[in-house]
Amino acid sequence: MMMFWVDETGVVTAEESAATAAAVQSWVELMSQRGVLADKGALRSVRESRIVRVRDTEVLVSDGPYAETKEQIGGYGVIDCASLDEAVRLAASHPLARSAAVEVRPFWMGD
Repeated sequence: MMMFWVDETGVVTAEESAATAAAVQSWVELMSQRGVLADKGALRSVRESRIVRVRDTEVLVSDGPYAETKEQIGGYGVIDCASLDEAVRLAASHPLARSAAVEVRPFWMGD
């Protein structure tokens, strides 16, 4: 899975946003044609999220954001790769790798 860490406080012009969206769409189409992209999605702002914990019998709900960081997970992509090295190469080719951090993490395939 690729997780895209973005800075929600950053200022982006409409032109920059449109250029990034077009580049991402082009990457998505190419990876889909190659049969590598299994799933993808964008996440809404961290300010709209909640963390849920149960301690003893009490349900604790916290409003976001939770971490003292500018970067938050803004989206994800699931790619089917033979190795972590291949996944890293694909992540490096994603347009958001130029402006965000892309975390690549294998799925747990155990029982």
